[in-house]
Amino acid sequence: MFKVGDKVVYPMHGAGIIEAIEEREVLGQKKKYYIMRFPLGDMKVMLPLESEQVVGLREVVDEEGVEQVIKILKEKKVTGSSGTNWNHRYRANLEKLRSGNIYQIAEVVSILARREHDKGLSTGERKMLENARQILISELALARNYEKKQVETMLEKLLA
Repeated sequence: MFKVGDKVVYPMHGAGIIEAIEEREVLGQKKKYYIMRFPLGDMKVMLPLESEQVVGLREVVDEEGVEQVIKILKEKKVTGSSGTNWNHRYRANLEKLRSGNIYQIAEVVSILARREHDKGLSTGERKMLENARQILISELALARNYEKKQVETMLEKLLA
């Protein structure tokens, strides 16, 4: 169970901070909820405590995890779902995003950013890249207490 002030990642949404744990009545049922704020989107979410495991809520990575992400982003060789079939690539990358695993999200950003540079992306893949970038930026910003712009600059340099 997380506590108020914890920095957590909600897969497919990004990283946020638990601002409160409150009991609320929704549809006639009283439940305890995490009240989470996502700083980069200025969005708040209520998540039932019992859903924590189901949705894959996890802590933001530590500095060692950030270093591993940087290593993945620096990798010039595109691996993983870099084949030519757009549909297979898209599904494989979507599965990685849904996992909520920061290393897999970093792989998606790396693969798609390099493919965009080399060959261009379809509209769907371009949207996926932007979504993956925002999820990655949100977690790295909270992990290192950086501003969004600092992380964006760091990403640009790593992927150049």
